[in-house]
Amino acid sequence: MPEELASNKLLETGPEPKLLDAPRPASKRAPWLIGLGLLLLVGLLFLAGYLPRRNRGEKIDAEAQQEEENLPIVNVTKVKRSVPVSELILPGNITPLTEAYIYARASGYVKRRFVDIGDRVRAGQLLAEIDSPELAQQVQQARAGLGQSRAQLGQTQAALGQARSQLKLAAVTLERWNVLVGRGVLSKQEGDQKQADYENAEANVRAAEADVKAAQDNVGASEANLNRLIEMQGFTNVRAPFAGVITARNIDTGALISASGAGQGNSAGGTAASSANGSQNSEMFRIAQIGTLRIMVNVPQSNAPAIHLGQQADIMLQEYSRRKFAGHVTRTASSLDQNSRTMLTEVQVANPDRLLLPGMYSQVRFTSTREN
Repeated sequence: MPEELASNKLLETGPEPKLLDAPRPASKRAPWLIGLGLLLLVGLLFLAGYLPRRNRGEKIDAEAQQEEENLPIVNVTKVKRSVPVSELILPGNITPLTEAYIYARASGYVKRRFVDIGDRVRAGQLLAEIDSPELAQQVQQARAGLGQSRAQLGQTQAALGQARSQLKLAAVTLERWNVLVGRGVLSKQEGDQKQADYENAEANVRAAEADVKAAQDNVGASEANLNRLIEMQGFTNVRAPFAGVITARNIDTGALISASGAGQGNSAGGTAASSANGSQNSEMFRIAQIGTLRIMVNVPQSNAPAIHLGQQADIMLQEYSRRKFAGHVTRTASSLDQNSRTMLTEVQVANPDRLLLPGMYSQVRFTSTREN
């Protein structure tokens, strides 16, 4: 009895016991829901791929049917005669009509310089003066040699005169002795001796004549040498060969000049080209005639038959966009280059205002009448 009371007391004082939830059975609708979702997804993918393809097919079929039913659209125009004048525009470089590179013919030092780049000169104008003391001494020596040659010529001419006098005397003596030998006054041996003297005198005359001829040739050679040196001395004055403008200068006062080129050493006032390449083997001056310029163009084979001498051409430059310069064809190569299949053509243009400069890039427009 006490044990039962103790157990009941423990039951009353202990925590109240909780009942555990029993596991629920799995739902039978879950697989059906998953299968239905998959089926809907496959249907949506099918509709997303099939419907656009069907629409494109229907559109293509409709366009094909419309193309079969409709008439083709054709652009038409009225036939008319083409313009009889054709134009051809080609690039070209402007170059001087005449350009000269002036070199020194005499060696020495530049004594004075009279022109610079950009100066306009006339034909024969003095450009520079070269001091050549060695050449002056050579001229003086040549004059002395000419005097000696002339003196020698005088001596040989005098010897020739003596030889001719001796020949006349020998001829007279031989004639007299022949008479005496014929009369028997003198022996034949003595007559033969006078004959030998006469022939010896003839030989002396011929030798004297040869000496005179050699002395004359010597005088001629001395005169030629003197004239050559005098001409060379004249080259110490460098002159312009024609009227034009100085486009380059490679020498200055005091520069050493060789007969094969310009000054040895760069000139402070020289052109950029001479400063880059050195002026030892370059020209003293460069002069160009720019009153009339020429332009060289390459005409393609297809247009070559339309180009002829005297044909008018318009020269156009970007710097003078509102002005055209009139030119004309002066000459053609009359043959095509085998590499480029073009014909070299020269066009000349007057430049009285000096607006066009050598080296400019230009465009040349040819106008020709085409036969219909």
